[in-house]
Amino acid sequence: MIYPIVMYGDPVLRKKAKDLEKGTDLTKLVNDMFETMHAAKGIGLAAPQIGQSIRLFIVDGTTLEDEPDLKDFKKTFVNPIMLDEHGLPWPFEEGCLSIPNIREEVERPEKLRIQYFDENWNPFEEEFSGMKARIIQHEYDHIEGKLFIDYLSPLKKRTLKGKLANISRGDVDTEYRILAPLKK
Repeated sequence: MIYPIVMYGDPVLRKKAKDLEKGTDLTKLVNDMFETMHAAKGIGLAAPQIGQSIRLFIVDGTTLEDEPDLKDFKKTFVNPIMLDEHGLPWPFEEGCLSIPNIREEVERPEKLRIQYFDENWNPFEEEFSGMKARIIQHEYDHIEGKLFIDYLSPLKKRTLKGKLANISRGDVDTEYRILAPLKK
């Protein structure tokens, strides 16, 4: 099932998501999230972006042909805990399915260590770097109630205010279904 993507302005995107009960069957939800993300041509999707305030996100960098490092990077993160972010901050232009048609440069540390379960409740503790780390950091922010635009300067945020208001009203062109909080 393909879910509509929740747009900027919806309170679910600003809530710290709740842990899932260990052992919960996530098969259908995870499959639906991958289907939703692929239909929207995304490389990551967090549960709050489909209206569910739970600590779950998925990533799939396998579609980024210019990033050979990501050819096997398809994972599910359940109840993740960021253990450490380190290394030099590096800038990269990010976008978000919940904030369509806006891309801005964001600085993030180049490496991270994270503890999580996969969709079958197998535990992992791994270190990621480069683009893998960036994708995980972006999605992890979603389950913490944070968006990539929160990293922008106050001046940059002011220049985006009108576009963000339009997104909240659903006045935005996307190739995927959306759920806008202020749509009349």
